[in-house]
Formats: sequence, structure tokens, C-alpha cells
Amino acid sequence: MQGKVCIITGASSGIGRAAARLFAENGANVIALGRNEKELKILRDEVQTENGTLKIQLADVLEATQIEKVVNDSVETFGQIDVLVNAAGIILNGSIENTPLEDWDKMMNLNLRAVFCLTQKCVPHLEKTKGNIVNVSSVAGLRAFPNVLAYCVSKAAIDQLTRCSALELAPKGVRVNAVNPGVVVTGLHKRGGMAEEDYQDFLERSKATHPIGRVGEPSEVAELIYYLASEKAAWITGATYEIDGGRAQTCAR
Repeated sequence: MQGKVCIITGASSGIGRAAARLFAENGANVIALGRNEKELKILRDEVQTENGTLKIQLADVLEATQIEKVVNDSVETFGQIDVLVNAAGIILNGSIENTPLEDWDKMMNLNLRAVFCLTQKCVPHLEKTKGNIVNVSSVAGLRAFPNVLAYCVSKAAIDQLTRCSALELAPKGVRVNAVNPGVVVTGLHKRGGMAEEDYQDFLERSKATHPIGRVGEPSEVAELIYYLASEKAAWITGATYEIDGGRAQTCAR
């Protein structure tokens, strides 16, 4: 990853934060996007790197003009884009009967539309470098779970976006893959409105629903993202990789 230029969204927390740290510490020039300036500054101060760099960028991926500015600034600063990691996302509860249209739109806009928009803006630059894209999907894109309908649909759409764009961009030398994590300790659910006590109960229950017997850590998912973005995965495209402690293999219980 030495000298590669990598845009990573959702870098304020969780998987995006872990990926930004890992890429920078392995020599990449990282543009770390997020909406929490305080956390981005903490990340910048924490990252120790001799070769790579980590540039924080306060931006809202829901705003097309901000996305375009990030892409243009990245190319102006570093001259190229080699990797795009779409890690920003949100989860809200709701079934087919009670999901408010507003919540549906929020998840579709952040989990799907923003990924499409940023990908589209980056493709011309990735084509020049024969770069690649890694999308952060979810086990919920592969399996149905109750009371998170819109989230499941948005992540299933990310998987299909990954496959379709991989097919279309392969002749240009651009690879596109996705990772599908199970429950990872990221605070995603708390940001979606889950109370702290309920979140701890959820993590405890998840030990039973994941065959390996525990939930995941952001650093573990970041390692898979890093591999898929590296030259070691040069013959992999259009793949959606489960990294979920076996969660996708289980029946409802």
C-alpha cells in the first residue's frame, strides 16, 4: 500500500476508522472522511506512521457538492486516487409495517446513494491508476433479519452494486469488492438509537447467534478490507466476503 492514495469514508468511528488507521500505518496516503471533527482529530493524533499520511476531511457524503470537492481536492493534493473504501453507514429499526418513510430515505441515501455517488466520481481517477473499491456491506445484505428491513434492503443493494460495477469496470482494470460483517463493536446500533443497556444485552446475545461465540472487532474487518485493496487480491473482483463469525450460516433462533 506504500504511496497509494486512499479515500475512506466513515472514518470517524468503527470499521472506517480502523481501516484508515491500518492503511496509513502501512504507507498509504489516506483521506479520512467523516462528520465528527473531534473524533477525526483524535484519529489523526493517534496514527503513528513513518511513511504514510492521514489527512482528515470533514464532509457529509450525502451532499453531492461535498463529495465532488473531496475527490477534486484529493487529486489536487496527491495527484491520483488508488483506493476507495465506502464504510459510512447507518442503521435504524423498523418493519415493513412501521418503518417511517423518512427512516427508509435516510438509510437508502447514506447506505446506498452516497456510495453510488462517490464511486461514480472516483471511477475516472481509479481507471487511470487501475485502482479498486471496497464497499462495507453487512451480513444483513445476505440474510433477512426482522425489524431492520430498510437496513437489510440497503445492504443487499450494496452487494448488487458491487457485482454490477465490478462487471462493468473490469475491462478498465478497476476491481470492486465488498465485505459483509456480522455484529462488530462499532457503536453503529447506539448511533441508530439503541440505549447503552440494550446495546450491551445485544452484544451478549450475539455471542450465541455467531457460531464462533463472539462478536467482531473493527480491526478484524479492516484487515480484510486492506487485503482486498492490496495487490495480493489482484484477481478478485465482484466478491462479497462474509466476515461474521459464521453468522450467515445459521438459521433463525
